[in-house]
Amino acid sequence: MADIQIRRMNWLDVDEVTKVEEASFAIPWTKEAFMNEMLRNDQAIYFVAVHERRIVGFVGVWQIVDEGHITNIAVLPEYRGQGIGNLLLTQLVEFARSKSLAALTLEVRVSNIGAQKLYEQFGFENAGRRKRYYQDNNEDAYIYWAKLGSESE
Repeated sequence: MADIQIRRMNWLDVDEVTKVEEASFAIPWTKEAFMNEMLRNDQAIYFVAVHERRIVGFVGVWQIVDEGHITNIAVLPEYRGQGIGNLLLTQLVEFARSKSLAALTLEVRVSNIGAQKLYEQFGFENAGRRKRYYQDNNEDAYIYWAKLGSESE
């Protein structure tokens, strides 16, 4: 999609990011949770996708020693399928490499085939399953890992 900018998230973005979260997940993170991420969690790094001054997507990661745990990635429903998730993940992987992180991990619903395909494009591999991981319907989650190197994608 043309005219999408990816930049670091700050606390002023929390209201808009919360709207994206609420439009994307059955049990969304609260505004307070995002504010805590921005102001109190030194391990949290988030990026937002901006289209015409509107936040249309975001991705977050916790940097834990030399690994990154992707906490959430979401795009507003009306902007999905336009490559914004790809742009966000590209930025996140570049950031992770710049911090010399060895790997990234995340959980994804077993039913979310679209997300799984996106992650696999970035070298993520299914490394296991967490039973009844999602609280809204007790759906299992796949655990995905991607080893990062200094080589380019």
